[in-house]
Parts: sequence; C-alpha cells; structure tokens
Amino acid sequence: MERFPALISLLLLFMATEIVTTSVERENKSSSAGLIWSTAKEEGDLVHKAGHADDSTAAADDVDGGFSSLEGMLQWAIGHSDPAKLKESAQDVQRLSPSELRQRQLEIKELMEKFKMPSDAQLMQIALDDLSNSSLSLEDRHRALQELLILVEPIDNANDMCKLGGLGVIIRELDHPDSDVRKFSAWILGKASQNNPYVQKQVLELGALATLMKLVNSSSADEATKAFYAVSALIRNNVAGQQLFFAEAGDKMLQDILSSTSMDVRLRRKAVFLVGDLAECQLENIDKAEMPFFSNQFFLKSVVDLTASSDLDLQEKALVAIKNLLQLRTTEAMVFKEFCRLDDALERMKKQLEDLMLDEDHREYVTDVESLRKEVELSFQAKLGNVRTVPT
Repeated sequence: MERFPALISLLLLFMATEIVTTSVERENKSSSAGLIWSTAKEEGDLVHKAGHADDSTAAADDVDGGFSSLEGMLQWAIGHSDPAKLKESAQDVQRLSPSELRQRQLEIKELMEKFKMPSDAQLMQIALDDLSNSSLSLEDRHRALQELLILVEPIDNANDMCKLGGLGVIIRELDHPDSDVRKFSAWILGKASQNNPYVQKQVLELGALATLMKLVNSSSADEATKAFYAVSALIRNNVAGQQLFFAEAGDKMLQDILSSTSMDVRLRRKAVFLVGDLAECQLENIDKAEMPFFSNQFFLKSVVDLTASSDLDLQEKALVAIKNLLQLRTTEAMVFKEFCRLDDALERMKKQLEDLMLDEDHREYVTDVESLRKEVELSFQAKLGNVRTVPT
C-alpha cells in the first residue's frame, strides 16, 4: 500500500496535463484568444461523479495489485484525491508551455507503465521463457513451474498456454532429472487438461501420455500421484485418450496399483476412482465396444478386494467402481460371485460398517457408505437374477 500516495500524485499530475493539453487544443481550434480552462465547479463535478461510480468497478481497482485499465487508474485516483490538490496541480501545469506539456505527458505515461500489472498471458510467457533457459537455477525452475500451476487453472489461461507453445516446454520438463520438476510439470499438464478437450487433444498429440504413465511408477509417491492425476485428466471423458491409454497397457497399470497393498493409498484411491469413471464413460457410450479388461476376472477381483481395506475412503470408491462395473454388458455375474467372492466381501463390509456406526463422529459418513453398499448388493442380486432366469 506504500505506493498509493505516490500513485495518486502521479495520476493527478497526469490528469492535469491531460486537461491542460485538451484546453490548448480547444484554444487552437477556437476563434477566442483567451485560454479555456476548467472551472472549480467542473472539477467539483468531476470528483462528485467519481464518488458515484459503479461500486464493483471501484472494488476491482482498489487493490494493491494493479489496475485493469488506465481509465480505472484515473477513476481510482479521483476517488482518493483532495479536490483542492487536484485544482492546485492543474494550476501548476497551466504555467507550462505546450511543448513542455507534451514532454511532461510522455514522461508521466512512461512512469505509469511501471505501475501496470502484466496480464496472465504475459506472466505465463515469462515463466515459459525462464524454463527454456538451460542455465536457470533449480530453485528458479521450481518457482516458474509453481507460477504456471496457478496460472493455468482458468480454462482460458490453459488454452492461452497452448497458443504460446507452452505445452511443449512443460512436456520437456517431464524428463528433467529432478523429481520435483517432473512432479510440478505433470501437475500442470493435469490441471490444464482437466475437463478441457482442447488441451487434452494437444497434449495427447504431443505424446505426453506414455511419459506420464512411466512416471506413475516413480519411487516418489508425490511424483507418482501427480503423474496419475495428469493421466486421469487426459483420458477422462475422452474416448481417443482412453484408446491410447489401453494401447499403452493402462489396464495392467491400474491392476498393478489396485493389487499392491504397499502402494501409496492416495494412488490407489485415484486408480479405483478412475476405474469407476471409465466404466461410467462406457455406460454413457453404449454404441462403443466395451474394453476387454472390464471383463477380466483378475482385474475385477483387484477392485472387489479393495472392500477389505482399512481405508474407508478407498472402500467407498471401490463400491462406486463395482456398482458401475456390474452394469456393463460384458461383466459376468458368476465371475463376481465365484471368482471375486463379491457376496462375501459385501457381507464382511456390512459387519465392519456396523462396528464403525458406534463412533458418533463418523456415523453420518459411515451411514452414506452403508447406503452405497446396499445399492451395490441390490445391483449384484439383480445381475445374478438375470442369469438365473435365462432359459437353458
């Protein structure tokens, strides 16, 4: 906030020069020999009008982070100025010659440029230029990536980063020897691709999916989790992305994560959530052939076995995935019953949830999970019933 008094003075001087310059121009066009100058009444009107400006505009500009436009800066300065000082500044400037006025105006405009905040696109370009600098320190590289992580969140900014050629720069960072650089780069790609078909298409065409899938196997849990997040963001609601994912043995990657009890629980949660999401996407695209891995008994068992986890969040996500898988045409009820032992798993989970109900702090959440478990049980019984009613 320390810069505001200086900014006010600067803007007042700028306004004064604008007013005097306008007056000089009007004098040159007038037949009158006298200098035309705004009166105190006019200045008072100016301040009065500023006081009734749109509150939303004033609120947007009255922040210590720049102004959306020169007009906004001027309105803000008027609203924060003393009418007497405004008049005094105008009188001082009036004594300058026309050439001195023009020179002063140029100088003030140059100074005012320094108060302007760069746009998000300009900030992204600065960060991308930094990343393209091979001599950039690791600390500054982290800083540039963290800035981009914030900037790409709005969908328009993510699209702008594509147009700036930023995706290629970020994808190159996936091969950086530093784990944090790779983590932040994957995170940026995931955030930019989230629910954004335009960015998804660009990233997939640049071949980043295979690299991200390799990073999921990283020994760093944070890096692996962010890489998986990016993979999920790229293929969610994107049939072309899903086909590439399966071509890269994505089903095996999912099964390995789900089956490994030593895997970070965050990664397992994301993996089973993606399974449920992929199954739901398949249900929404009934005209598309169902992927073979959905009916793979070992894959299905890896999902059902998650219901025995001690992590309730993981159990809930597993139930959602099972519920969607049961609705697919190619999944077989008897595989769920005889190979996956789904009925036993649901009964075991029921008893576990009954015990958890005793904890008042978690009762509401546990009740929701139990409701979901019952839905899965009904879907399973319905699928079994359909099998039993089929004539032999």
